[in-house]
Amino acid sequence: MKAVPWGKFVLFFALALVGLTLDLCTKQWAFDRLGPPSGEVLWVVDRAVGFETSLNEGALFGLGHGWVRAFVVLSFVAAAGILVWLFWPGNPKDWTLTAALGSVLAGVLGNLYDRLGLHGLQWTYATDAHQVGDPVYAVRDFILLKAGPFKWPNFNLADTLLVCGAALLLLHAYLDHRKERATAQQRQGRR
Repeated sequence: MKAVPWGKFVLFFALALVGLTLDLCTKQWAFDRLGPPSGEVLWVVDRAVGFETSLNEGALFGLGHGWVRAFVVLSFVAAAGILVWLFWPGNPKDWTLTAALGSVLAGVLGNLYDRLGLHGLQWTYATDAHQVGDPVYAVRDFILLKAGPFKWPNFNLADTLLVCGAALLLLHAYLDHRKERATAQQRQGRR
């Protein structure tokens, strides 16, 4: 059984812990500064980049709105799967995979924290699904991007870490495929 190299172990957990900490701290700052969702925007770049709090009871772009329990279960499964994938004997295979999985784990845990309601927020308005004062089991989003009339759905650092981790996974798959193809061509050339 091959031991996990310490450098990769440190990289993985550093990315996961620093990413999670930054995500939770920035969400807390945004909701402390702007309060619950109200439409108030704190512009950083006039009418292009700003902060606006919102609560997402779904997943990407609000898909699966109200499926909080399903997303909690999927988050636990994803976190366990990442740990098994990375630390299963023979892994981690390279630095790119290690960085990708550390980033993804940070994103998963950041949004899981919110879905479990650990932030302590309560709903300030009533809907069919909840009453004023009910605990909020939703992801806190606050980063706002606009280009003219187009407004990108609000997001947070956990979402950014998930996207960056997914991009690194794609890069890893591409580089791994190229390496395998080059090895196969070398074997054919020796025959």
